Amino acid sequence: MAKDTTPNRFNANERNLGRMRESLASKKIRAKAIYRSLTKNYPNVSCELDHKNAFELLVATVLSAQCNDKRVNQTTPALFKKYKTIKKMAAADLKDLETLIKPTGFFRTKAKNIKKLSEKIIYEFQGAVPDNLEELITLPGVGRKTANVVLGHAFGIPGITVDTHFGRLSRRFGWSKQNDPVKVEFEVAGLIARKEWTNLSQRMIWHGRRVCHSRKPACGACSLAKLCPSFGIGESDPIKAKRLVKTEADFR
Repeated sequence: MAKDTTPNRFNANERNLGRMRESLASKKIRAKAIYRSLTKNYPNVSCELDHKNAFELLVATVLSAQCNDKRVNQTTPALFKKYKTIKKMAAADLKDLETLIKPTGFFRTKAKNIKKLSEKIIYEFQGAVPDNLEELITLPGVGRKTANVVLGHAFGIPGITVDTHFGRLSRRFGWSKQNDPVKVEFEVAGLIARKEWTNLSQRMIWHGRRVCHSRKPACGACSLAKLCPSFGIGESDPIKAKRLVKTEADFR
């Protein structure tokens, strides 16, 4: 009989049962092991939204709601070329904003939020993007996810960004059973050191986009297979799985 080389031989029910019985201490050890592997796979992570300053990142992140980063990056150059400052963005014609950002979807709501948040930054925050979560989330169209992106990548303040990828992987890794992004954020925060939160977020997002896809994860090509309690929910055959893995070219 051929030797079984499958990374995880337990069936789905056995894996789920093991996850239910996992202690917090054991979960922390496994979470750190997963993060070490993610760090090895994606050593030089960066925000995939093109930006030159905190305001551009803020606007780009608002635009990224229900839209992929590639489309946002195709849209923002013309937007920032025409409205180079917060003051100019606040004074922008709403219809013109809608036209410029239309490719990102939900353009009417996004245009309104971008104009209003620009006005609020000028009149309530002396023209500077706030550098703390409490004030950032008071801006129109800005929630904890957007705020943590800005804090982490524009100000170097650690934050966990729970987007659809992060939430999905957190549940597959057995780090959280929650669907609410805020609850996921707080649960995962207890597993990984604070100083790593921004990089953790980016590595989780990169892995979700490239390997651990929503509909058909490339389990057989995943370096986390031995650590993941959800191994086998996707393509387990290494050759077939490798074909599912996306590369950097797919996002540019």
